[in-house]
Amino acid sequence: MNDTEFDADEAFAEYRRTRDRRLRNRLIEEHRQVAERVARRFPNRSLPWDDVFQVAQLGLLKAVDRFDPDKGFKFSTFAEPTISGELKRHFRDHLWDVRVPRRAHDLQQAVKRVVEELTHDLDRAPTIAEIAHRLDVEPDDVMMAMEADSARRATSLSAPVGTGDAEGAPLSDQLGGVDANLERAADRVTLVELVTQLPQREQELIRLRFEENLSQSEIGERLGVSQMHVSRLLRRTLTDLRAQLGGP
Repeated sequence: MNDTEFDADEAFAEYRRTRDRRLRNRLIEEHRQVAERVARRFPNRSLPWDDVFQVAQLGLLKAVDRFDPDKGFKFSTFAEPTISGELKRHFRDHLWDVRVPRRAHDLQQAVKRVVEELTHDLDRAPTIAEIAHRLDVEPDDVMMAMEADSARRATSLSAPVGTGDAEGAPLSDQLGGVDANLERAADRVTLVELVTQLPQREQELIRLRFEENLSQSEIGERLGVSQMHVSRLLRRTLTDLRAQLGGP
């Protein structure tokens, strides 16, 4: 592939066929701004920006691995909810202690040292690929080490909050409840975008089922197909949408 004229569509098709790691790393580099854009939607968090951005890059890697260009979606439309989900899970879980794999534990100090060196040399936060290249390891190993570092710095939810002799209630008592509507807001916006990119038949199917609230039999009569066909098509469409949103 010509480095001066990088074709993302062609690269994704080739990566899906070959699973070439060098091509995967190139795709991650080319779409680094997607991870940064999503990461900046999570302001005022307790974690440093570099940590947040590295988690977003982990989500970007997963999106590159899962993306199927034949589905007809733009990569950014697919990647953003995957990255967002990775960040949400990290923010939800980073206060809990985690058992760290030995290899990640051994590598984390080297990663921190190289991050500092590259940040100084490049005058910006280094990418996963740059860190891996400097250490001569795989990007997956770098990300595992970064996750291990986050686990090492975990804070117990049972730790009392306060200063000096005036220790207060446990941190867990001061955490607000999760606003389910707010938590799902970004996913709902993305879902609307995903539905608009479906083939016309699948868009009509979704509209009839969830806007007009028709039964599968009624949809079949409207579309001139069997109820069984509607069931299969609806199940497949919803499975694809759920996968695009990074769901289970």
